[in-house]
Amino acid sequence: MNSNLKSRKDNIRDIRPHSDYQQLPLLRLIQMISVIAIPVALQNLLTTTGSMVDTIMLASLGERTVGAAGLCAQYSSLMFSGYWGFVGGGMLFFSQFYGSGEHENIRKSYGMTIVFMMISGVTFGALAVFAPMSVMRLYTGSEAIQKIGVRYLQIVGFAYPLQVLAMAQSALLRSIGQVKIPLFGAIASVITNFVINFILIFGKFGFPKMGIRGAAVGTVAAAAVNILVIVVAARIMHLPYLMDVTHHFRWNRKLLSAYLRKSAPIIANEVMIGIGNMLINIVLGHQIESAIAATAVFRTLEGIIIAFFSGFSSAATVLVGTEIGAGRHEEAFSRAYRLIYLCQGLTGIAALLLIMIHNPLLHAMGLSGDSYRTCTVMLYIYSIAAVIRMGNWSMNDTYRAAGDPSFGSMLEIIFMFAMVQPAIHIANSLVHAPFLIVFALCYCDEPIRYIIMQLHMYSRKWIRPVSIAGLETIDAFREKYGVQMNRGSRLRG
Repeated sequence: MNSNLKSRKDNIRDIRPHSDYQQLPLLRLIQMISVIAIPVALQNLLTTTGSMVDTIMLASLGERTVGAAGLCAQYSSLMFSGYWGFVGGGMLFFSQFYGSGEHENIRKSYGMTIVFMMISGVTFGALAVFAPMSVMRLYTGSEAIQKIGVRYLQIVGFAYPLQVLAMAQSALLRSIGQVKIPLFGAIASVITNFVINFILIFGKFGFPKMGIRGAAVGTVAAAAVNILVIVVAARIMHLPYLMDVTHHFRWNRKLLSAYLRKSAPIIANEVMIGIGNMLINIVLGHQIESAIAATAVFRTLEGIIIAFFSGFSSAATVLVGTEIGAGRHEEAFSRAYRLIYLCQGLTGIAALLLIMIHNPLLHAMGLSGDSYRTCTVMLYIYSIAAVIRMGNWSMNDTYRAAGDPSFGSMLEIIFMFAMVQPAIHIANSLVHAPFLIVFALCYCDEPIRYIIMQLHMYSRKWIRPVSIAGLETIDAFREKYGVQMNRGSRLRG
């Protein structure tokens, strides 16, 4: 068995650093980023495009249907918050263990990631299928939109566990440099979603006209196809880790403790921010119907910007995490700050392009009149906030990959509930401010957090390895740059 696993390991393109590796020139770094970031960005763009196609197809059914689908998407975003902490924790271990060549620990940490993620996926799926009205009542007071959303959730809930499993598989593959397989899965998924949506939403080729329920069926089928493509491709390429099921659950107390300790701040961050965003979406979802429709379309377009960010986030996890895992901390720091600034620059370009083409997009997605004007201003506000926000997100993900999941996570939670939530609820409930002012206040904390996150980045305290090779060289690195760690931090790595 071990020799078989060893032979399969040779099929992976080795992205780990070599012993004579020096600081990369910027152009070489950009090339390495592109190898990882572009497929991930394309994968996320495809997913977003699938959501956009759903919205365009549902637009002919009216703004209420578009609004209901958008609110259901916010529920799935809450599920995302519930499991993403384990994705972040898992990728921290995957990348660092891969950098140091600890292959058995990769398999074990992947097994932990699957178990904890599936708990979230099954729970949210069960609520969607068996208590859909309770879910819809959280997001809107409109009975008409509630009834439409219930019909969607009762079917789409079956897709949630499948989507979660596909995300776990993609996280592992990205961490070992295999970014094309998740991309192929996303391509097949989007094509499946488009075809089934077209047939079932409008009742083509003799099939019944199912409306929003047809879109839900398409989402379930697309999630199943995504997993199928990933599994088949992994078997054809004889990739290790992913299919080594018998090794996934050979946990030991020490590794499980380290996994939960590193994952806990990320979980707390994602759950609390998910709750915070849910409270924000409740406020935005109890506006007039034109504002609800505008928000639903905006969230879809926002996903295009986030797709670019996600590519850089994955690149940071792999390129920074593997260096730290191998004990090359100076190169990890050099890669980190350049990745962050590149991410912000490209986010700004993407936001400007979105502004340039927003007119035909918004009309194609069923907006007109007040809803069109509202969404247009939302995009203008976001194009400014996105550059700062993506800087904060990329720094937070970089710190997580480096072994410091606490700093950015706790900072985001504190600002969400001490600043953003009070500002939004005071503006909405007490001052009765216009909708667009309430929306703008969603980003009021970003500039302040950005300054604090930058100070932390240059302190280098976020470099905290979990691998054997990384731990062997960290003391010399800290001594060289005068990095002072408190005793608890030194014990935790």
